[in-house]
Amino acid sequence: MLRTRVFLLLSSLLAVASLANAAALPAPTDGSPALRIQGSNTIGAQLGPALVKGLLVQQGALSIQEQPGAHANELRLTAQLPSGQNVRIDIAAHGSSTGFVALKDGLADVAASSRPIKNTEAIELAALGDLRSHQAEQVIAIDGVAVILHPGNPLRELSTAQLANIFSGEVRDWQQLGGAAGAIHLYARDQQSGTFDTFNELVLAKSGKTLSKDARRFESSEELSDQVSQDRQGIGFIGLPYIRQAKAVAIIDGESKPMLPTVSLIATEDYPLSRRLYFYLPPESRQRWAKALVRFAQSPQGQSIVAQNGFVAQTVQAVKVRATAQMPLAYQDLAREAERLSVNFRFAQGSATLDTKAMLDLKRVVEYLKAHDKLEQKVTLVGFGDAKSDPARAQLLSKLRAMAVRRELLKQQVVLREVRGFGDEMPVAGNDGDEGRIKNRRVEVWVE
Repeated sequence: MLRTRVFLLLSSLLAVASLANAAALPAPTDGSPALRIQGSNTIGAQLGPALVKGLLVQQGALSIQEQPGAHANELRLTAQLPSGQNVRIDIAAHGSSTGFVALKDGLADVAASSRPIKNTEAIELAALGDLRSHQAEQVIAIDGVAVILHPGNPLRELSTAQLANIFSGEVRDWQQLGGAAGAIHLYARDQQSGTFDTFNELVLAKSGKTLSKDARRFESSEELSDQVSQDRQGIGFIGLPYIRQAKAVAIIDGESKPMLPTVSLIATEDYPLSRRLYFYLPPESRQRWAKALVRFAQSPQGQSIVAQNGFVAQTVQAVKVRATAQMPLAYQDLAREAERLSVNFRFAQGSATLDTKAMLDLKRVVEYLKAHDKLEQKVTLVGFGDAKSDPARAQLLSKLRAMAVRRELLKQQVVLREVRGFGDEMPVAGNDGDEGRIKNRRVEVWVE
């Protein structure tokens, strides 16, 4: 009861403070929903509703209520606006692919997705505009697909190759992995899930394998996690906020070091099974509530809600990195002298152009540098790349990527201290697939 009162008080204060800056949004007069969101269960289970509530509070809404929808994993939020109008927002969370189908059928204003839009989906939705454009594709949070075990399972790390063998059913007994003898029980998200799409792409398909028919499938993230935490022989994969009582293991991809799904490694997308969470809306959309929700999700208040709900916010922070003997000597020196920002710049596939997330990250980095008085020769950019037959070419390309970021920062009056390229050293993913190569082609930002 006390916590509820505190929340209502804080909500009221936030509403009063923000009303001056927020343009009032109208509610439909015919009782239809002001906003319809369909898609990812990872987003729709808790993050989506939390962001909608935050937007409603920003709009000064009162009496915000949450009601179950007509089916499982559906939700309706209602509230009263300062104008006296009643407003309703509907959320359906049946999997990422269902969001794009709903956009096509005119049944959704925003598609929530825990994976990028597929080529086939972008083509089918071309009549709505370019869904891959900066205006349409909005990264709202970073998540990590955690591989989970029963807390009593002694295994601490697994490679993506081992995971492919496990979830395809080729490895069937824990003894084959160094554990106690016993059949492996597989738990997986359902076919509509963006979590499954991500795991399938980063683990199974990369090894030319498919999910075993013996795997138990779940629409609910929470139910899957709880089942694994109660099954000593169980293994599953899940979004970061849904680890709950289960145990996450460290993941190795190619030549990368073992990485746990920690906030810092997911924020930089170095963790092998990290992924982006998206809102997609037609670029020429005139739906004011949809546009307002996207703006709110990208704002400091929205990113705070992202963190509160167990995902990784895109807020830029400085992190001290411990130098280790496995790092190049020059990189060790940098780690001792400076701090790394919690963001990596990455590039569109097959292009030297920064991707849609990187364009917003540029703004966030510049705001951080201004706030901490680091615009003048306090920044070092460090480029990395995927393996090439000629190491000198890999080193050159890695530095050129860092120079591309330098050009963008110079436009914002950021004078750099240094630009370095480390070629294909310190990979964070395997180089045997496009997804891994894209992860390895990155630019880090270090500040003194």
